[in-house]
Amino acid sequence: MDMSMSEYSGENSILRRDLAFAYRLLKPANATGECLFVLHGSGVDETTMLPLAMQIAPRAVIVAARGRIPQEDGFRWFERITPTSFEQTSIRIETAAYAQFATQAARQHGLDLRRATFLGYSNGANVVASLMLLHPGLVRRAALLRAMPVLDTSPMTDLGGTRVLIVAGAADQTYGPFAPALVTLFSERHAEIDARIVASGHEFGDADAVIVRQWLAGPVPVA
Repeated sequence: MDMSMSEYSGENSILRRDLAFAYRLLKPANATGECLFVLHGSGVDETTMLPLAMQIAPRAVIVAARGRIPQEDGFRWFERITPTSFEQTSIRIETAAYAQFATQAARQHGLDLRRATFLGYSNGANVVASLMLLHPGLVRRAALLRAMPVLDTSPMTDLGGTRVLIVAGAADQTYGPFAPALVTLFSERHAEIDARIVASGHEFGDADAVIVRQWLAGPVPVA
């Protein structure tokens, strides 16, 4: 890993509560202007994704928010019914709230959403996918780790000019079977798709960091 938490100032590690979601803003001293909006999986909090985010983009500003729905000892982003079915009203309410959060956070901290990548894992990746479908124009680049379609009805949003990376786990028996449907969903909406499979289960790891980092080095789409 190119950067450790110690290379960020102490001020950046504070949990902020000035917007709709609690979040941490990490800004390296030599930030490039790129930024990562990071969304964690279920049952944890925003800190679990920070090492991966720093491994992927060590010179980017990181905005790591915390889901608002309690689950076990942590949090999630919207209510679930079963591990693979979800409360639709909750999805739409929380996704709309996050869209507003991202816009306000960018404005407040001087971030350019045109240079932002939304990195989500599991439940967090499902929020990013919903953001693209329900709030077009906000997300230009999205890296979805272990994601699945969660909307019962997905609008035919035109996602031309949007780059989407989908990384599934070969041994992920819960979400893995849904990966092809997610690829189809975004392909039908004209997104530029890069779909990968890693030799893991539902967990993320170094292989994901390598793939996302290489993918980010590709061209920025023109809307």
